[in-house]
Amino acid sequence: MFTDHFKMTTQPFTERTPIERMLKDERVTQGLARLEYLAEAGSIALLTGQTGVGKSSLIKLFLRSLSRNRYSPVYVFLTHVNATSLLKLIVSSLGEEPRRGKERLFLQILDKTREADLMTLLVIDDAHLLEPDTLTDLRLLVSSTLDDEAASLKILLSGQEALRDQLRKTTHADLVHRISVRYHIPSLSREQTSSYIDFQLKSAGASEKIFEPESKGLVHDYASGIPRQINNISTGCLINAATRNLQKITSDLVNETMEEFHLP
Repeated sequence: MFTDHFKMTTQPFTERTPIERMLKDERVTQGLARLEYLAEAGSIALLTGQTGVGKSSLIKLFLRSLSRNRYSPVYVFLTHVNATSLLKLIVSSLGEEPRRGKERLFLQILDKTREADLMTLLVIDDAHLLEPDTLTDLRLLVSSTLDDEAASLKILLSGQEALRDQLRKTTHADLVHRISVRYHIPSLSREQTSSYIDFQLKSAGASEKIFEPESKGLVHDYASGIPRQINNISTGCLINAATRNLQKITSDLVNETMEEFHLP
């Protein structure tokens, strides 16, 4: 195992990074600031970005920061279903037995959130897979509260860039107007990629000097600054180096490792 070869205490580049090992760079800081506004004063937030760019990590940090005395987070990710099925998923996540009929499901969600002592924060992940009717239903759930009533439900829509294209359609104008904050997570710059690799290596108890400066730049280029791909490529390089009994990740080694990533 390459962790033994490089004297690491754990694997540095994992798919599900623990909270304490998440690098809070400028992208994360900016995203958290907008999500914190959603929690305090907004109604709907839109979070978008390429696959693997760090949306789930940002959501995880945000949910961890919420006061459990004020908020009740509800996370839904099985979004490739019809509108009625999604309402059933939401009802089940709220701890209720789904009723029959879309109208009853709708009212069930409204009643449950209004009666709750805590603010319900509904997180819809992979929202780019939602059907148009589902987006309309989510907007109605938020707008159902009268102006003189206290809001009981907030929604965070998180998805790939296709979600923004879908929301540009005139049929979703009412939903777009209710989006309080929006944030598009960019990929990492070359400098940020270098800091990211160093941070993960150090968090794993290894020396950040394992990767030569030029090799980190090359990893960035191959990965296009996407953290998930940086993880995959960096792990491949470490495995490759360990099997050859090498102590450094050079540019040549990165290039050789990338040959494994080309699909036939």
